[in-house]
Amino acid sequence: MMAAAALALLEIPYPRIDPVALDLPGPLDVRWYGLGYLAAFAVGFLILRRLARSGFFRVDPDTVGDLIFALVLGVILGGRIGYILFYDFASFAANPARIIRIWEGGLSFHGGMLGALAAGLYYARQQKAAFLNVGDSLAFGVTPGIFAVRVANFVNGELFGRVAGPGVPWAMRFPTDPAAAEPLGVAGRMTMRERELAIESAYESGRWDAVSQQVPLRHPSQLYEALGEGLLAGLILWAVYRWHRGRGVLWGDGAYGGLFLICYGVFRSIIELFRQPDAQFRDAADDLGTVLGPLTMGQTLSLLMVVAGLVFLVRGIRAPRPVPTPPPPPAPRADAGGKARTKKAKA
Repeated sequence: MMAAAALALLEIPYPRIDPVALDLPGPLDVRWYGLGYLAAFAVGFLILRRLARSGFFRVDPDTVGDLIFALVLGVILGGRIGYILFYDFASFAANPARIIRIWEGGLSFHGGMLGALAAGLYYARQQKAAFLNVGDSLAFGVTPGIFAVRVANFVNGELFGRVAGPGVPWAMRFPTDPAAAEPLGVAGRMTMRERELAIESAYESGRWDAVSQQVPLRHPSQLYEALGEGLLAGLILWAVYRWHRGRGVLWGDGAYGGLFLICYGVFRSIIELFRQPDAQFRDAADDLGTVLGPLTMGQTLSLLMVVAGLVFLVRGIRAPRPVPTPPPPPAPRADAGGKARTKKAKA
């Protein structure tokens, strides 16, 4: 009894954060999940523009905004279509109106990645750029976004991990756990916001503290993914790139994108061992939610990423290229009188 009480005191509580960052009148709100995507595209824009100015991304830096616009459409549409096809087709087929309710969640990373590649292909054709070079540059720009969105998943209390034993000191009890639905009174048909407000009320009334021990400890797998697929994969990419720049020779087109595919696929496959399987893939005979032998859907799709990544990596390594020199600044434009206009230096 004393040991159980001591362990309870040492638990890291799930942070009380409202998924809505700014509650607006009407059906739409500013959510941390949406802000995560906004941060992803903003940081991605800065990285891609920097790569273009350095000469690595062989496009006009002023056209990076066009790529970001295409990526927004590609990631959202691809992520939604991918989630429907890969994870929950039967449910959406029974209720097609749910397809447009993106604010309720339901975006697949693998589908979003395919949408991003489609956007990159469109951009490459419009700019007459090398598609594999576009893909390499996207690899550098995407990892901060993965980190931000996975943290937003954590704030939402979604995509949590499998049940963890007391030997995992960072395990948490999520109020969004199905085991908490009955004790918190959120088991009925409620909108997403109604459920969030009911959980917030349970915090304020002390009800969550009273029933939390009935909820199992789980791995915070969203943070595992943020640190692995986002932070660690990004650090590996940039470390390899900086090392190559220091030697004066870069991998050929496609290799850095291939390295990203391998890193993401390997890290995602490992983290899937700690992530709670999607309910639609689980049943009494298969609590692990496997879809192809011992593999979950996430592991199956990630395995395809690793195979594709190896192909691009080997192809690029075989065609090294020198470190590019930054493109020259644009020539000053002449005004109506024929005089060149230059920016005044700041004091």
